[in-house]
Amino acid sequence: MKAEIESQDDELFDLTPSYLKKEIMVLACGNILFADDGFSVHVIEKLNKILTDKEKQKIALVDAGAGAPQQVLTLIDENSKTKKIIVVDVIDWGIKPGEIKIIEKDELPNPKYHRLDSHDWPLAPLLREVAEKYNIEVKVVGCQAKYISEPDVYIGLSEEVEKAVDKAVEIILRELRGD
Repeated sequence: MKAEIESQDDELFDLTPSYLKKEIMVLACGNILFADDGFSVHVIEKLNKILTDKEKQKIALVDAGAGAPQQVLTLIDENSKTKKIIVVDVIDWGIKPGEIKIIEKDELPNPKYHRLDSHDWPLAPLLREVAEKYNIEVKVVGCQAKYISEPDVYIGLSEEVEKAVDKAVEIILRELRGD
């Protein structure tokens, strides 16, 4: 998304979001108000403390919340510098709560929806489309949720998911650093 605006002084300002100017995007999807759905927020916060300033020059940590990951992905285009996207989210794959699953692009589910809106827009098909169209490597670091309280507010992770935060951070750091 290359967007520019001309100022009164005929100077051009680049309006491209900063996260599209970096090679790697760690995209957190979730909401701390709904128990284990806040998993990705805790992972991003921890990564933000651990990554060096030099690493942050090429890695964008994007907390997209529960409703904006799709909007972030729709801004990617041929001008984006993004080469790799690591999505962090809770999943429901019927595994043990707190268990981490790495999902590759070809494993992403392909749900069929008859009605799309910003509150119920499946991320996987869009993620796959963006990856294929712009040759971006995609991985999902998913954690099996134990409890998602939505629509009730419950702040805090289950014990199993809380223990998985550090494991997810380690997995992502290995991916980012090539260890």
